[in-house]
Amino acid sequence: MPSLFLDRLGIRQPLVLAPMSGASTPALVAAVSNAGGLGSHGAGYLAPQTLLDDAARIRELTDQPFALNLFVLPDEFHEDQPAIDFARATLDTLMEREGLAVRTSLPERWAPRFSDQFAALCEARPAVASFTFNLLTPAQLRELKRLGITVVGTATTVAEARAWAELGVDAVSLQGAEAGGHRGTFLHEPEEGMIGLFALLPLAARAVEVPLLAGGGIMDGRAMLAAELLGATVSQLGTAFLACPESSAAAAWKQDLPTVDDTRVTTIRSFSGRPARGLRNRYVDAMRAHESRFPAYPVMNALTAPLRRAAAAAGRGDLISEWCGQAASMSRAMPAAALVETLLKEYAQARDSLA
Repeated sequence: MPSLFLDRLGIRQPLVLAPMSGASTPALVAAVSNAGGLGSHGAGYLAPQTLLDDAARIRELTDQPFALNLFVLPDEFHEDQPAIDFARATLDTLMEREGLAVRTSLPERWAPRFSDQFAALCEARPAVASFTFNLLTPAQLRELKRLGITVVGTATTVAEARAWAELGVDAVSLQGAEAGGHRGTFLHEPEEGMIGLFALLPLAARAVEVPLLAGGGIMDGRAMLAAELLGATVSQLGTAFLACPESSAAAAWKQDLPTVDDTRVTTIRSFSGRPARGLRNRYVDAMRAHESRFPAYPVMNALTAPLRRAAAAAGRGDLISEWCGQAASMSRAMPAAALVETLLKEYAQARDSLA
């Protein structure tokens, strides 16, 4: 199955770059694809035209297959005005106290319409399209398959993996509890979807027959092999590539990665209104008592945008969403192509040692 799936994707190596919305760039995606893996671009925050522009730029940088990833969301969002007012007041007070000369504002839209993003993705026609936060409709899946696009759905539990497989996707990306960034849980309460990757892998492999991508805490070639032994077809790495120069992660975020204490990687809702895994920093501690009163995603994500931009510009990593996986301190600051080469050497060495 691994060889057949790699052939289907058109890639040479069992490695996928996780689609890190807000940190991936066309340069990072192309570098991983050119090195033999599958570069994935997180397009969940992108307006349709920006998605198309980024896809065109990736194609200028590589002739190899790549993936685009979207958040499956409704086109319109409920506005909880009391929660919005409370969040704005709380954020404005924090920014004033921290000396940031910005304040919250109300955007024209809280987030791009998913239907418009989906149409742009179909127009861009990547080799692979991956999705998280919810299931596609059968009609959307049929359209992607009509275009010859390989479809991957994100699952955090066995039930979610089954749901994607029953829909008819080509593969399921398993997001273990160790993974950084937004949680993809959609059939359960967020805390119920916090299953460790190396427990989830064999359970899902027993439950579904589609290829499995393994994501969560994989930072070197040994872990790639371990995931394969437990049922993964390929490994999906995100945090491992955050420190690469091609990543658009803020400089302060990159600087903090090597010193991340494993006990300070936690589930955070206060930045975006949706549970996400990252570093518990000054902002997270300050907002912990308030986050239950904040609006849901994407409203809260839009409200914190001015803070995150200003803090990144000021080098204040302690005030930005420093998404990362559980083993973030194993990050290596090197060009993406060199990191892929290193990972594959470690993977080969681990296989030789096991043999």
